[in-house]
Amino acid sequence: MKNYIGISLRVVSVKKYNEKRDALSHDWTRFLEQTNSFPIFIPNTLENIEEFLTEMKINGIILSGGDNIGDFPERDKTEKNIINFAIKNKIPILGICRGMQILNQFFDGSVIITNDHKHVGKPHNVDLINTKAVELFDNQSILVNSFHNNIIKKENLGQNLIPFALSKNDETIEGFYHANLPIIGVMWHPERDDNITQESKLIEVSQKKLFWNK
Repeated sequence: MKNYIGISLRVVSVKKYNEKRDALSHDWTRFLEQTNSFPIFIPNTLENIEEFLTEMKINGIILSGGDNIGDFPERDKTEKNIINFAIKNKIPILGICRGMQILNQFFDGSVIITNDHKHVGKPHNVDLINTKAVELFDNQSILVNSFHNNIIKKENLGQNLIPFALSKNDETIEGFYHANLPIIGVMWHPERDDNITQESKLIEVSQKKLFWNK
């Protein structure tokens, strides 16, 4: 049985044509196809997000990466509406990079810009500090990619968000989940990794709500 996964889109300004476009890396289509899911692309200019998501019969949400929060207000507004819809309808959310950052902001957290060359743009290990995460990945640490210069520290973490992955390099939070809601965020980009097993496990976490099974 296929999952119908709604996925947010980045905004691209095309100067040649003086227009904005919604866009998504081709990596995501491969990612979702190999995890038995149909992608439902969510435009940033819809007036009624709730109606759209309801009609599309979404049963999972991915908040994708790209763009900094504040670069494009239409995307910021759309993703906040998506989060509200998902919480209201108990739909799992998986936030990737920017997606994790906007989840953190939604729950009253913040991000910090860093130029730490040991972290930005380089693959690095993250420690898994949650028992269920260790069981899921069958390891106490995993190697992840890095394409961001925005970081989240413990003092900047949003309300009710619990870390499960920490960077070995700078003790920043690379993965968290919500204490009560089926929401998970990671700072790396699993869709850009050839390790489809890792990608599938992240989908499994969000869909089966493994962190929330008491």
